[in-house]
Amino acid sequence: MIEILKVFSCNAKYRTYCIYLFIICKKSGKSLSCIIKNEWSFMKTTAFFLIIAACIYGFTQKETSWVAIGDSITYLNDHPDETGNRLQKGYLTRTVEKVPGLKYINQGHNGWTSGGIADKIENLGLVKADIYTIFLGTNDWWQGRPIGTFSDYQNNTGNNTVFGSFRIIIDKLRDLNKDAKIILITPMQRSDFVYINDMMNNAYGSYKKKNNQSLAQFADVIKTIGKAEHFPVVDLYYKSGMTQKNLVKFKRLKVPGAENSYKNYRYPDFTNIAFDPQQTEYAYPPEAIDMTYDGLHPSDRGCEVIAKMLAKELKEL
Repeated sequence: MIEILKVFSCNAKYRTYCIYLFIICKKSGKSLSCIIKNEWSFMKTTAFFLIIAACIYGFTQKETSWVAIGDSITYLNDHPDETGNRLQKGYLTRTVEKVPGLKYINQGHNGWTSGGIADKIENLGLVKADIYTIFLGTNDWWQGRPIGTFSDYQNNTGNNTVFGSFRIIIDKLRDLNKDAKIILITPMQRSDFVYINDMMNNAYGSYKKKNNQSLAQFADVIKTIGKAEHFPVVDLYYKSGMTQKNLVKFKRLKVPGAENSYKNYRYPDFTNIAFDPQQTEYAYPPEAIDMTYDGLHPSDRGCEVIAKMLAKELKEL
C-alpha cells in the first residue's frame, strides 16, 4: 500500500489526497482498496444529494413580483377580446416568458393619464412588489395635459403637470417598498387611431402636435426623470424601431369625391385625407396590421418588441 501511495505522491496533483488516504488507512487498519471503495461510494452519494438539492432549489426558486402600471396598452394584455382578438399575447405575458420566476400584476387602466393614476393612487389596490414599471404618457399627450417642468417633480408641486403626477406615483411606490426596482417606459409613437369597436372614437397620430406639445416631449419627461432617479428607461419612442412608417401598413379610406370607392393609403399620404367615421369599412383591415393593429395599440409584433426591450432591462437589475 505504501509503495502505491509513493508512486501517486510523486505527482503534486495527488499528493494531498494520498496523504489523506494514508492517514485513514493507518487509523482504521483497513486496506487501501477498501478505503478507496468507501471513498468512491461517499463521493457518488454526495453528488446524488447535490443534484437533488439543485433540482429542489430550481423548483422552489423565489418568484419575483412585478406590478405593471399603465394605460390601455397594459390593460389589453388580459383583455384580448377588446382588441377584436387581433392581439393574441400582450407585452406582459411575453415578458414573463422571457424572465424566469417573474410574475406580473396588471395595473393597466383604459384611457388613463398619469394624472388619473396619481389622483387615484391610494385607491388602486397597489401592493408591495419587487419591481414596478410605469408605462404612461400617450393619453396625457392626447388630452393636452401640461408637461410642466422638472422643478414640479423635484418640489412635488402636485398633480397639475405630468412631471408632478410622476412624482406622486413614484413616491407611492417607494412607500410600498423602498427597495423595489422601478423601470420607466416611454410612450411609443402612434399613427392615426381608429377604435376597432367604434370608429367614432378616433384620433390623429403623433406626427403632429396636440395642444402645442409633441408626443416626443412627453417621452423626454420620462427620460429626464429616469436619468435623475437613476431608473432604467425603456425608450420605445426613440429606440424601439416602431416609427410612423411601420405602425400600420396602410389606412383604408374613402377616395375623396368618390362616394363608394375606397383606397389603401400609406403614410404619410393618409395624413392629408379626411377620415369619415361614418364610412362603412374599418380603416385598418387585418392586412393593414404592422406594429399596431389600430394605429395606437401594439400588435403581437409590437408587443414582442416591447417585451424584448423590457426583458433586457429586467435581467440587468
